[in-house]
Amino acid sequence: MTVDSSSGKSATGAGETNVDSGRRWVNLLLGTGVVATIASFIYPAIRYVIPPPVSEASNLSVVAAKVGELKNNAAKVFRFGSEPAILIHTSNGNYRAFTAVCTHLGCTVQYRADLHEIWCPCHNGKYDLHGRNVSGPPPRPLVQYQVHIQGEDIVVVRNA
Repeated sequence: MTVDSSSGKSATGAGETNVDSGRRWVNLLLGTGVVATIASFIYPAIRYVIPPPVSEASNLSVVAAKVGELKNNAAKVFRFGSEPAILIHTSNGNYRAFTAVCTHLGCTVQYRADLHEIWCPCHNGKYDLHGRNVSGPPPRPLVQYQVHIQGEDIVVVRNA
């Protein structure tokens, strides 16, 4: 076997091509793994900085209930776009509507007819019938919606 003095490879070269081919395969696998790891860190950051468009922003009103569906001092949770909302028929016959998402950690609130208040069961947050936070951890009041009666429908409108 003769050795080429310039490259240090044997003149036959039959065994060297398998080693070079294997080395290239390992380098390809390692390089692909590194690229995939970097992409797995960058992609979520890009999705966070550039969120997807929300198509429901134009949904400003929804029929929440029919007139007569709720008794006095009762409530109903309904869907307002992609989030829950609550319609309350107060003891004096008025309707009030709020987002049903607690301002503390996003739990769904409920109406407590016995106490005449809106209550978050997750951390015992309480709101009055105007949506103001009165006790517990909620930092802000609930977003209030306008309520209109149109014929037999109770329509809830988001303030634009």
